[in-house]
Order: sequence, then structure tokens, then C-alpha cells
Amino acid sequence: MKKICIVGTGGFGREVLCCLIDSISAKNLKIEDVACFMVNDEFYNEPRILGIEVIPESKFNPVLYDVVVAVGDPLARKKIVENLPSSTTYATIIHPSAVISQWVEIGEGSVVTAGTILTCNIRIGKHAHLNLNTTIGHDCEIGNYFTTAPAANISGNCEFGDCVYFGTKTAVKQGIKICENVTIGMGGVVVKDIIEAGVYIGNPVKKLERK
Repeated sequence: MKKICIVGTGGFGREVLCCLIDSISAKNLKIEDVACFMVNDEFYNEPRILGIEVIPESKFNPVLYDVVVAVGDPLARKKIVENLPSSTTYATIIHPSAVISQWVEIGEGSVVTAGTILTCNIRIGKHAHLNLNTTIGHDCEIGNYFTTAPAANISGNCEFGDCVYFGTKTAVKQGIKICENVTIGMGGVVVKDIIEAGVYIGNPVKKLERK
């Protein structure tokens, strides 16, 4: 069995490790035999974190590892994936407390954390991060590198492009379409389609104009 290589040792990387520990708890496995961290050589300064081996990127061998990129920013995560060897394979980690129906598709390299609820006829792309207590309603089509902070609530029949990020306690009305490369700030309420990339904040959300 390949080890699962968690790319990134920041806050979400360590949360992914916790999620993985809970996921293997019933399998009589030791986490140090299952997982390791990986960081860019420039940031490699300690061989172990939380008791788990850390390897520099120069030592990565895709034959030995399945990868999860645990970097919160969707564009940064996309760049990391694009720079890994083409033969890299990816693991999907799902916390045992997540409620997911049989009519849900989740792309490779994704992480679904504790308390998440995914109802039915939902398709989520590759390398998604669904953080604590995210809910997604029926008939949603969601692109690659989708990211939610805790307690994001998405109603049914929504459609999102790649690299969409929802801050903590975001709420999305039913039937909303959002283009790629959109960030919704913490507590944002989305009641209309978003057709232009950018950062949106408020209730209802409005685009944040850069000065």
C-alpha cells in the first residue's frame, strides 16, 4: 500500500492528518505507517511534525506515494498539482462522520472533513476541500479546486466553475451559478449569479473593487 503524502504542513495540512487518523481508526493501522508530509525544499527544516515524517519535494517518488495537496488557496493548490510529476496518483480522504449519499461523485485528491453533508446528485471536481460542517444541496455541479471554509451552506441546483472559494459561514441561494476564480468572503450571502472573477463580500455579496 502506498503512503499518503500530505503536501503542506500548515493549519489545513495538520487538519488533514487528523481527518486521516479518524478515517483509519477502525483499521488497526498506525498513522506513521500510513502518512507523511511533504514540503518544498526551501521550507524543509524539520524531519518530523506531530510525530509524522516530513520529506522534501526533491525526495518525492510517485511510485511510493498517493498525494493530497493540503493547501487552502485554490490557485496555489492548482499550481502545485500542475508541477507534480504526471504519473502522480491522488488519494481522497473522507472523514467517517461525513454524511454522503450514494448519488455523489467526488474527484480525486479531495478532502471531506468532519460534519460535512452532501445530499444527492452532486458532482464535485478534483482536489476539492470541504471544511468542517459544509453542506451542499441536491443537483449541484462543482468544478475543480473547490474550497469551503467551515460552515459554508450551499443550496441545491447550483453550478460553480474551477477555483471557487467560500469563506466561513457563506450562504448560497438555490440555483446560483458562479464562474471560475471567485472568492466569497466570510459570511457572504450569494443571491445572484456571479459572472466575473474576483472577490465578493457582504450580504448580499458585492464585488470588492481593488484600488
